[in-house]
Amino acid sequence: MDDNKLLPILSQNLLEILEDNEFYDITIEVGDDPYVKIFRAHMVILNYRSSYLRRILSANVKKRNNDGILAHIKLPNILPEIFQIILRYIYGGKLSLEKHDDSDIIKILITANEFGLQELITHLQTFLIENKKNWMKQNFNLIYQTSFENDSFLKLQDFCKEMMSKEPEKIFNSIDFNSISEKCMISLIQHENSQKNTIQVWEHILKWGIAQNPELPSDPLNYSKDDFNTLKDTLQHCIPYIKFYNLTSKEFVEKVYPYKKIIPKELREKLIKDFIYQPNKRPEQNIIKEISSKSVDSKIITYQHTVLISKWIDRLEITDEIKNPYEFKLILRGSRDGFSSNKFHKICDNQSHTILIIKVKDSTEILGGYNPIIWKSDNSWGATKDSFIFSFKNKNNIEEYILSRVKCVDSAVYYDSDCGPVFTGGLILDGDNFYNKSYCCCNIKCYDKIRETKDYFSVEEYEIFQITKD
Repeated sequence: MDDNKLLPILSQNLLEILEDNEFYDITIEVGDDPYVKIFRAHMVILNYRSSYLRRILSANVKKRNNDGILAHIKLPNILPEIFQIILRYIYGGKLSLEKHDDSDIIKILITANEFGLQELITHLQTFLIENKKNWMKQNFNLIYQTSFENDSFLKLQDFCKEMMSKEPEKIFNSIDFNSISEKCMISLIQHENSQKNTIQVWEHILKWGIAQNPELPSDPLNYSKDDFNTLKDTLQHCIPYIKFYNLTSKEFVEKVYPYKKIIPKELREKLIKDFIYQPNKRPEQNIIKEISSKSVDSKIITYQHTVLISKWIDRLEITDEIKNPYEFKLILRGSRDGFSSNKFHKICDNQSHTILIIKVKDSTEILGGYNPIIWKSDNSWGATKDSFIFSFKNKNNIEEYILSRVKCVDSAVYYDSDCGPVFTGGLILDGDNFYNKSYCCCNIKCYDKIRETKDYFSVEEYEIFQITKD
């Protein structure tokens, strides 16, 4: 008999064993009141098929004792109906997805990942992309949140990235658009295709911001000062990415002006002057660039620092003129977001072209570094020839600096899950209390030293910016 013909027979036999109510050596309690359900199973099969259940069994299950009591485990966070599907797959290798609701497939995927069923994880992602693409587009936030909560869902992550780049309007119109995270929103509106219709971006950002604050009046004419401040706080990290000068004067007056109080004062005054008092001024005369280039949202550095760092990035001489400095967009601030490595990786992983700025505690010293590639947390090396670290001995003296470019290209940065940013052998943020075990040297010399001392230091404040240039 052909081996391929034996597999269905084996699969059916195993499913019959699963359904046998007489011979089993473990019971599994799934769900929480009032949905608890008891399943009968066999430890040898669960041990072989699921790394997660193997760990649970080895850590918590007492083997059958002399009195014949069965082993018993509890899985309170698993839905009984989803566990039943997974259990039948573990035994028989069978899973018919066509009869399940689309949202149930996501639940099966999440549970399969928890149980360590890698082949099923791959299969489910492929099935969704090939058969449920329209549904995923309509439920983009669910797919985005699911895919980026776990590194196992790389196919779904690629689907989200491609959609954000090529079809942003479908995300704006998805049924769960108002539920997307701020980080997702910012990533979405940065894409070039999103910016092709600036008024649409503005209207959708407003819609999203108002949805986060359902207590706000429907008409901005009825907003109080506190209402405007509430909406301003919600949208403060999104507004810098809106290219207002792509709007017509009519669009600005009708759509933006009623919400003028949520726009930063300096930018607001420039916009009003340009659109209302000089309505014939060409859109391409972009004052936003002028504003952002002459100020930086930082508690540590000034605009002059950003110009100097921009020259370093472009490998210009200090005496060279730079007509278009990079824009520094703040994505993390220690005093606002926290000083833990977990927070750093949550915010900055998968972000590229970032500038690290550090204020050393009890000193006027500034340290920093530039990483053109993404940050990760998989304890591996990152390769780039363009990274560098730097220091200013006195933050008020921009001319007194040390710049060190990477020398070990293959290990320019290190993705340490237990640390903050790591520029290998040059600048390492470490420690549980304001990065109190940070230092600037180790045995691997990928950078020249930027500090006179090898002592540990604590971080009083630190900021990470993402740089952009039109």
